[in-house]
Amino acid sequence: MYMKIKRLIDIILSLIGLIVLSTIFLILIIAIKLDSRGPVLFKQKRVGINKTHFNILKFRTMRIDTPKDTPTHLLENPEQYITKMGKFLRKTSLDELPQIWNIFVGQMSIIGPRPALWNQYDLIKERDKYGANDVPPGLTGWAQINGRDELPIDFKAKLDGVYVEKMSFVFDVKCFFGTIISILKHDGVVEGGTGELDRGKTSMTKATTNEGKDTKGII
Repeated sequence: MYMKIKRLIDIILSLIGLIVLSTIFLILIIAIKLDSRGPVLFKQKRVGINKTHFNILKFRTMRIDTPKDTPTHLLENPEQYITKMGKFLRKTSLDELPQIWNIFVGQMSIIGPRPALWNQYDLIKERDKYGANDVPPGLTGWAQINGRDELPIDFKAKLDGVYVEKMSFVFDVKCFFGTIISILKHDGVVEGGTGELDRGKTSMTKATTNEGKDTKGII
């Protein structure tokens, strides 16, 4: 029952977001265009509900000459590929704003497990243990306010499982406001990283986190 209510909330809030934030969208689009060559948006194949695939939207934060076949965390110096505007977008999480459209069309929810990359096989497998692949992925979620990029994959999957178990309107509200606090504090952001708290314990098998691979520019 809550899933239907959750979807209705997603439609209403995402529509309001698209309207209210339209001026900010325009400002960011102009700023990205003035800052570096390339498209304003890019799309990347991610894992949706029941492990179906969809294209997630983000504002471009990296230069167009970023190596196409190298995950961000394996780049020798990932900072050199991130644009000036990109650093600001990532730090403030504003690069995620275009996903409001993904929410509006039903590919994502406001709250849920962050959608894994299509080839992030270890995370997908871990999430299967907790039923976290059977709910709509979210713009933010329980794992995002409890470590974000710093979390090792097995622990991240467990937190996604906690969300599935406790999913409710009250818990979604808790995740929503927890996200705002995390953004203001810049918690858990590690450039190109996954599992920085326990790098030696677990790795991201064939995962691709940069905008150079499996992506397609838009605009």
